[in-house]
Amino acid sequence: MKNLSFLLIATLLFAIPGACKPSNDKNKELEATAQKEITPVEVEVQDGLSKAYFASGCFWCVEAVYESVKGVKESISGYSGGHTENPTYESSNTGRTGHAEAVEIIYDPKVVSFKTLVDVYFGSQNITQVNGQGPDNGSQYRSIIFYQNQEQKTIIDSKIASLEKEVGKGKVAAQVLPFEKFWIGEDYHQNYEKNNPNNPYIQNVSIPRFKRFAKKYPELLKEGAAH
Repeated sequence: MKNLSFLLIATLLFAIPGACKPSNDKNKELEATAQKEITPVEVEVQDGLSKAYFASGCFWCVEAVYESVKGVKESISGYSGGHTENPTYESSNTGRTGHAEAVEIIYDPKVVSFKTLVDVYFGSQNITQVNGQGPDNGSQYRSIIFYQNQEQKTIIDSKIASLEKEVGKGKVAAQVLPFEKFWIGEDYHQNYEKNNPNNPYIQNVSIPRFKRFAKKYPELLKEGAAH
């Protein structure tokens, strides 16, 4: 995916969204079944810091967005939402592990709330794109927002209901799933945008995605976070 040439990326960016993808209604049915069977894992607060988990396409992009937000101490790239142990980049990209590229957000709840992190999540993606974001397509790039308790689920459900009521927004594609486990990704994926600013994917997909978010939520950005 991230080794695509600029020409191929540009072509994919203009591909018709939603082609050959499963219906959102089917995803919702599977999601509801999963929630009945799984009790969410609540991650312990440490040193006053909390953790939250999101999947929204390429984790390089999502990591960069969240690390720009006030109150976020760290964003870690990895994998979540699947059924296999110790997923890797190569195995998750087959689509057979069930995992999606995800991020672990370590944040100070006294500075930024979970509700605001949810706003950041939906404000930094195409909320109606199923199984991917931008040129990245496949179940490993699907959008998932994970909850650790009923309070978080209520916040998420309320946000989705509000978005779907807005004229022209359409159905929210993100799955809402109980959090189970996060697997940290390989070292070279961490801080990828910061460490590889000239990579064609970073230049043509990741940075533009960040800039769209930053334009909508300038008040949430750390000083000097804009590219």
